[in-house]
Amino acid sequence: MGTPKAIIFLGDGMADEPIPELDDKTPLQHAHTPAMDSIARDGCSGTLLTLPEGFPTSSDVANMSVLGCDLATEFTGRGPLEAAGRRIVLGPDDIALRLNLTTQEGDILKDYSAGHIEPQDARALLEYLSAQFEHADICFYPGVSFRNLLVISGETYSDRVATDKPDDNVGNAVSQHLPKAMDPGAEATVKILRDLIVAAPQILAPHPVNQRRIAEGKPPANGVWPWSPGRAGALRTLQSRYGVHGAVISAVDVITGLGVCLGMQIIPVDGATGYIDTNYEGKADAAVAALHNHDFVFLHVEAMDEVSHEQDLKKKLQAIEDFDRRVVGRVLDAIDHGVTVAVLPDHPVPLASGVHTRTPVPVALRKSGMPADAVTTFDEIACKRGSLGAMQTDGLMKAIFEA
Repeated sequence: MGTPKAIIFLGDGMADEPIPELDDKTPLQHAHTPAMDSIARDGCSGTLLTLPEGFPTSSDVANMSVLGCDLATEFTGRGPLEAAGRRIVLGPDDIALRLNLTTQEGDILKDYSAGHIEPQDARALLEYLSAQFEHADICFYPGVSFRNLLVISGETYSDRVATDKPDDNVGNAVSQHLPKAMDPGAEATVKILRDLIVAAPQILAPHPVNQRRIAEGKPPANGVWPWSPGRAGALRTLQSRYGVHGAVISAVDVITGLGVCLGMQIIPVDGATGYIDTNYEGKADAAVAALHNHDFVFLHVEAMDEVSHEQDLKKKLQAIEDFDRRVVGRVLDAIDHGVTVAVLPDHPVPLASGVHTRTPVPVALRKSGMPADAVTTFDEIACKRGSLGAMQTDGLMKAIFEA
């Protein structure tokens, strides 16, 4: 099997549905995207099912699908991947969970991200929460903005806990979406999590950081939402699957953690934020440089996902066009035409609902020696007509790396 140079451009949450304000076009159809369209025009298109039934509709599942993982045997939950992204070594009795800092109004979840809280505010609040919520078996780890990590340690605990996604439950009562034990062995874990959820608003609300945020017109980070628990697992590396040495560029821990588990090099970029103010050009330039000494680069941009959860059409259009011009176009202008390039979202986030859906995502792939099909634009409708067809599981990675 040959090893061509290849790059995947992953626009998180970029896919959508037709919107009346856009004359029933999707944001991808409406936005000006010459770079992504050029990949479709010069290559082949299709769709990829990234969120199959039986698994959560979350980005860890979706990106594992994009990168050809076997969900049935390798899915561990989001927590362990984020721990890997922060180089936190989990022992056999450790359970890791993603921990969002949130905004609550009484019992209602108002914002799953506390207004995309600034990292320095998030760190101060999480450190205070850790000091005030004393429990010998738990440890808090600050992350990027609202994205933090909770680790519960001890042989009496279980990861057999059902949790809901916070970004699916804005406007809902927190008390109706508490963690639940999937078997009796998980009751001790659930008790810790529920105690933390109940205690956090009392601890965090009066903190000076939150009082300042309220005075500045910002939402306070006065709640927490733990979710997606799991234990450390073992993923087959990309080297063992496809014989390639890869690199990953992303601002969020779940993607860098997935890269670590797949044996990829993590390439940090100054100013990468996971939001629309991210350093697009820095990511693009890092990808171009990485192609010099790696077979494969996975370039992930989170911005579209975040503004889609906010249900902000203007920001989504801006994020799509920024991704096209400042990332995809910038890289295409700098690399040899012989490099294999693919572009896709990991999952849809329709603005109408602001939540992930299982609809297969559009894919465009340009590969040397692969005849172009008749598709000339990159969007959810056009790509369905492409010659790649309806791909599943590791279909995209096989299309990239197998002859």
